[in-house]
Amino acid sequence: MKLSTFIFFIGLLGISCGKQPDPDINENSSGNPATAPVDYLGAVNKGHKKATTDTALMQVNGALNLYKASNSRPPAFLNELISEGLLAELPALPAGTKWTYNPQTGVASVIPAQ
Repeated sequence: MKLSTFIFFIGLLGISCGKQPDPDINENSSGNPATAPVDYLGAVNKGHKKATTDTALMQVNGALNLYKASNSRPPAFLNELISEGLLAELPALPAGTKWTYNPQTGVASVIPAQ
């Protein structure tokens, strides 16, 4: 009994001391506990930008779908959504991004401003 218990604990020790996978450090984390607050704020800011962009895209693409359903064609410009009363204005985007629109497909997207 003692020998099997001893072997069991040696096995557990060997498993627990084996090669551990590296921690998952993404672009929002430096892995340094001293910079954790800064990493957290950066991740929050990145999430806010993504949420703002996604919400704006849903609003504009929803208005585009309504325009296409009413007029049987996509608008030539995004400003037609405003003149038709489907949008009061184009939703604001985060800094460093801008609207782009393809009138052939009728799809709006957001790209980095250059």
